[in-house]
Amino acid sequence: MQTTTPEPVVVLVHGAFAESSSWNGVIERLIAAGVTAVAVANPLRGVRTDAEYLRDVVASLGRPVVLVGHSYGGLVITQAAAGDPAVRALVYVAAFAPEIGESALELSNRFPGSTLGDAVVLRALTGGGTELSIDPAKFPPQFAADADPREAALMAVTQRPISEAALTEGLTGAAPAWRDLPSWFVWGDADRNIPAEALRFMAERAGGKELAEIPGAGHALPVTQPGPVADSILQAVTVIRA
Repeated sequence: MQTTTPEPVVVLVHGAFAESSSWNGVIERLIAAGVTAVAVANPLRGVRTDAEYLRDVVASLGRPVVLVGHSYGGLVITQAAAGDPAVRALVYVAAFAPEIGESALELSNRFPGSTLGDAVVLRALTGGGTELSIDPAKFPPQFAADADPREAALMAVTQRPISEAALTEGLTGAAPAWRDLPSWFVWGDADRNIPAEALRFMAERAGGKELAEIPGAGHALPVTQPGPVADSILQAVTVIRA
């Protein structure tokens, strides 16, 4: 008797200074295309611990998965996907695609252009260490320069801070998941958090199936460019359905 492969589900992982609702415009387009999506609340505490949580989410679904990461979320999906047979494809949205040992801080500073360091504020944590958020007054031009100003202002006050340790923690394991899984990349050429040159370098290094650079787009691609982001995800879904 012929068995039917379960339909894939898209798992969306936000990065630093964002939250799950940043994917709303993308999710609307995926639903319209008949694709199921889950937006994960990324803890933003550390690459390994965040990836462990993501693996738990993937395991609970019992279906093939396309992992999609924005910004720091790219580190998390790369760590989580390694060795997990449920994960069939990766989509990087203005996201880090690290090699073993590379961290978000290292990759964002490898090429000139990031102005994030001048925009963040620190908060000491009782348990030790610090976490970072973007100064709300600087958030719109830094993170979402191409967003509607009212929406950018709301994003500034709903942003989720990230631990400093998460930004300095490198990818671990034998090999990055993008070496074994098909990957798609989409980013903006006006990104002020991660320089476009860095995003282009990582996409080319990974041998992505599609490398899409959007003129004039900033860092908040899931919010400001939901159409192109959804298009990249749907390409991945189509490939793993085949």
